[in-house]
Amino acid sequence: MEKLFRYAASLQNAGIHIARIGMVIVLLWIGGLKAFRYEAVGIIPFVANSPMMSFFYKYDAPEYKKYMNKEGEYKPDNIVWHQENNTYLFSYGLGAVIVLIGLFIALYPLFPALSAVGSFLAFIMSLVTLSFLITSSETWVPALGDTESGFPYLSAAGRLVIKDTIMMGAAVVTMAQAAKKYLEQKNRSKETQMDFQKQYNILHKQ
Repeated sequence: MEKLFRYAASLQNAGIHIARIGMVIVLLWIGGLKAFRYEAVGIIPFVANSPMMSFFYKYDAPEYKKYMNKEGEYKPDNIVWHQENNTYLFSYGLGAVIVLIGLFIALYPLFPALSAVGSFLAFIMSLVTLSFLITSSETWVPALGDTESGFPYLSAAGRLVIKDTIMMGAAVVTMAQAAKKYLEQKNRSKETQMDFQKQYNILHKQ
């Protein structure tokens, strides 16, 4: 049993790398999907109700509720409304930012400093996402007659949002590891420069 715990203890760094790979996959995939209409419409309840983001849209909440397409559903009139609302344009921009964050994090082996910045941005992004639990009523089961509604009954949207607590934790540990690697590289570079300077001074005196 002790051997199993020792082996488990040795997996800390491997676990952080796996978390980083998972973050990169999720960010690149989800960010890329923001280029498609169904995903752009799917995030509109969060954005339209957020004090930090609603200004990106032309129309105020809750007007969007009349134009929500189900996933896989095609309604030309709704598409026109979302085009006027900047639903798709905002989604393109958000997707590009998310993909960029994912790429930054993926640069850990070559540019740990950029990777640390990417993880920090992922942490901030997760905080913003979690704020939707406060600003968007769609994250809670609506009061439609059942007693199980409101807090703490998370809707499908709420269950999706709450998972960002995992992303937030992963962002912290990957940021710490990347920052540590950057500082180690910087210290080694300084030591190399100092050694070179010492050798130069010795040769110059001779």
